[in-house]
Amino acid sequence: MLPADFLTRPIAHRALHDKAAGRVENSPSAIQAAIDKGYGIEIDLQLSKDGVPMVFHDYALNRLTNQTGAVAQRTAAELSQITLTGGNDTIPTLAEVLEQVSGRVPLLIEIKDQDGALGPKVGPLEDATAALLKDYIGSVAIMSFNPHSVAHMATLLPDVPRGLTTCNYLAEDWPTIPKATRERLAQIPDYETAGACFISHQYDELDAERVSELAKTGAKILCWTIRSTEQEKNARQIADNITFEGYLA
Repeated sequence: MLPADFLTRPIAHRALHDKAAGRVENSPSAIQAAIDKGYGIEIDLQLSKDGVPMVFHDYALNRLTNQTGAVAQRTAAELSQITLTGGNDTIPTLAEVLEQVSGRVPLLIEIKDQDGALGPKVGPLEDATAALLKDYIGSVAIMSFNPHSVAHMATLLPDVPRGLTTCNYLAEDWPTIPKATRERLAQIPDYETAGACFISHQYDELDAERVSELAKTGAKILCWTIRSTEQEKNARQIADNITFEGYLA
């Protein structure tokens, strides 16, 4: 089951980032700010060329750094030297973030799809993540848009809570994903087979029938991404907790 503090502490999306304050998303500064406020923290993982989980959202470096190319084309040592645009931090490894958080607040880890089409070609990132989490002391949960990733984590760390990141999978948001895959995943058919105990759903689709069905079976409902107190008020009518950014929840 999802630990209670994942439901009682608002979860800072990609940590408590604020570029105006020099705190870039998924950065050590943003993570520390969330810890200081007592918020839960959501982070994203990509895999380096040499198999190290890196705390970084995008597949490519372009948006968040002055470098180009895929994260997967650089070693962890190389990535750790790249400064995040808008701040002074460099790209952290998951090991560094686990040490920084040290169980002080709940940590929600999203494993980014490595298959490229939300398919079954997963394993290296999950394996490396599990190796780091097996001795971690503190509230931690993992999730992914890719149900194959979540199912694989179930075989590696059966006692770590797992969830599916979910949405309506519109074509304009997922242009590289085949229509049949999008239509299937929008129905959240893999909740039971992946051994999930929660979903984190697109907030403006919380009234979807499938979300209600899952809640009735005991699934915990998180949501993403809340950006105002008004959105938070509306989301909490359905969701057990929120993932937020751009304001203080």
